[in-house]
Amino acid sequence: MSRIERYAINPLGRDYAVGDIHGHFQRLEAQLDRIGFDPAVDRLFSVGDLVDRGPECPQALHWLDQPWFHAIQGNHEALAITHASGGWLDYGQYRAAGGGWFLDLPGEEQVRFAARFARMPMAIEVETAGGLVGLLHADCPFAQWSELCEQLKAPRARDVEEYCQWSRRRLQEDDDRPVSGLRALIVGHTPLREVQVLGNIWHIDTGGWARGHFSLLDLDSLSLANLTTD
Repeated sequence: MSRIERYAINPLGRDYAVGDIHGHFQRLEAQLDRIGFDPAVDRLFSVGDLVDRGPECPQALHWLDQPWFHAIQGNHEALAITHASGGWLDYGQYRAAGGGWFLDLPGEEQVRFAARFARMPMAIEVETAGGLVGLLHADCPFAQWSELCEQLKAPRARDVEEYCQWSRRRLQEDDDRPVSGLRALIVGHTPLREVQVLGNIWHIDTGGWARGHFSLLDLDSLSLANLTTD
């Protein structure tokens, strides 16, 4: 399994990134319809956390099977993997964070979901007309993208992976230092009222799974899709 997936430039359609979905695929579909998303030529890149909290978590496997949908392993997918592999979890916290749907599945179904989640990459790179765009779930622990890529290739990169999936440091410290080697880095994990950009890092989880909306970022123009209706 590759910890990093790379995608060439899309010569036929548009590429979008979306923040955390958390089991609200119907809401996301409605917004994709509003921007005229065409799965025949367009691609959608997810920063992870497809599951927990929402009512449609079992649809995650169907979405992961779509050739136009590409998703990073978020911390909520990692929690499912940890449980299925016998690792330690705070189960009260896991249920409070929406993991009950997974814990209540039959054991063989838990294994099936966890096995698919384990194949999700930790990072994605997308070539665009304006340069390379990277995607992680939460944040990059290094000042250079190339260093992260090297570290993720190491056989024991768990500390780096945990940072990529869990860290909120950049937002907490209002750190606007860029990650070099990228035109932009797209992340989610921390729900915000509006998209926030620090340096070249775009934080795009605007709570579409809660009371907010899904922010769909066009990777070519680095502009948000217009979701207003006529």
